[in-house]
Amino acid sequence: MIKLSIIIPVLNEVNSIPILLENLRKHASNPSHFELIFVDGGSTDGTFDLLKKTEGILVLPSKKGRAKQMNLGAKEAQGTILYFLHADCLPPKHFDKLILNEITNGSESGCFRMKFDSNHPWLKFAGWLTQLPFLSCRGGDQSLFITKALFKAVGGYDEQFFIYEDNDLIRKLYERKTFVIIKKWLITSARTYNSHGIWRVQYHYAIIHLKKFFGASATHLNNYYKKHVLDY
Repeated sequence: MIKLSIIIPVLNEVNSIPILLENLRKHASNPSHFELIFVDGGSTDGTFDLLKKTEGILVLPSKKGRAKQMNLGAKEAQGTILYFLHADCLPPKHFDKLILNEITNGSESGCFRMKFDSNHPWLKFAGWLTQLPFLSCRGGDQSLFITKALFKAVGGYDEQFFIYEDNDLIRKLYERKTFVIIKKWLITSARTYNSHGIWRVQYHYAIIHLKKFFGASATHLNNYYKKHVLDY
């Protein structure tokens, strides 16, 4: 019986996928309890072909946009628990058992603590903040588990968002007081910071959070992100 559906949105992740699959294989406590669903947003680097050749996973083509991709994965999922994971994030040992234990104990959603694969002081501090319970310390790179019933109840991901879709959904979960932070560390890539400059990227992320706090629309946030973070 499949209890956990791991949903991974991808776009041009041909180099990340083998590392992620090896991590999931090594760190799972019982692979028979979960399914792997990759949702490709139109990769041009061979990602889709690589996934199609990999046994034991479901690969879905999708329109571009993580919210769209993750909603599609959730729609096709067979598990009663959904686990949304980015392709450059590596969950801790026995991640599946840890998630199932939290659900058994009454939690309906949650995430892991997060560390960057970097020794830069700011990124180490940013990772340290993820153990705190505040909404401002949450993000999609921490991954997200949620019961399928609750995911449907809150309406899934808002597909208007190209950026901030995770934060928008987690805010709804915080309002329901149904969120837990598992005290284990997930490792995420610092590649965006390394490529574009740590302080520059952090500045623009801070501006995005401020804009949303003051009521900016999803379209406004999307345009800002595409201009300042994607297209330097």
